[in-house]
Amino acid sequence: MNYFHIKNDSPILSQLPNNFKSAAILLHPFVQMPLGWETAKRERPYQYIYPSDEEILESGIPVSWGEVMNNSGLDSLKELGIALVHNALNKKYARLDLAEKLNSSVTSDFYYPTEDRISIFLIEDILDILRSQGANFLNYIETVEDRSGTLKITDIKPIEVADLAPAEIMLTDENTEFAFMSQYDEFTTLFLAKDEDITGIVKRMNCEAIICDIKTIATWYLQKD
Repeated sequence: MNYFHIKNDSPILSQLPNNFKSAAILLHPFVQMPLGWETAKRERPYQYIYPSDEEILESGIPVSWGEVMNNSGLDSLKELGIALVHNALNKKYARLDLAEKLNSSVTSDFYYPTEDRISIFLIEDILDILRSQGANFLNYIETVEDRSGTLKITDIKPIEVADLAPAEIMLTDENTEFAFMSQYDEFTTLFLAKDEDITGIVKRMNCEAIICDIKTIATWYLQKD
C-alpha cells in the first residue's frame, strides 16, 4: 500500500483506497507530567520544554479531551479542536476567544497533545488491536526521509514505533486490514479499517475518536453540524 494524503476539504470516506470502508479520527491525549517536572528540567528561565516519548511513558498521564473541555469551559470537542489549531487557522476561522479559554485552564506541567506524529499513548493500543486481529507484522511508510519497512509485531515496543519517523507516518498490518496515519499540523491520527464496525474497534482501544460519516472531513472541527 502506498502512502496517500487526505484532502482537507473533501469527505474522508470518499477518499479511502484499498477497499477501506470506515474511518475514525483518533484524538491524541493531553499530557500531565508530575508537579515540578518542567522546573527541574529547565536550564534557563522561560525555556520551552516538551517531554520526550520516553519521559511521557515513564512519568506522564494521559488526559482526555473531554476532561480538558470541561475544565476550560469550552462547549464542545469542535471548540477545543479550533482552540488547539488556532494559530494555524486563517482569519476566517481563527478564534482567539477559544484559544484564551484553553490557555487559561492550563496548569503546571501540563502539555498539549502530540502534533504531526502518532501519540505515544496510542501506539500500544494500536499494536494491541493489530495483534488481536492475528497480525504478525507491522508495515510502515514515512514521508520525511521516504523510508518504508516491515517489523515483526511481537518484537516491537511502542517507543521503537514512535522513533520510526519524526512526522508523518502510516502503519498497517501485513494484510492491510487496518491503517493508522499521523496528520500534519493536527493533534489526531486517522484510523482506517476494512471492517465496517469501526466504532466497536475504537471502543476496544479505549480512546476518544470522531467516527467518520459520509460528510466528515479532516478538519472536522470546522464542519457545521
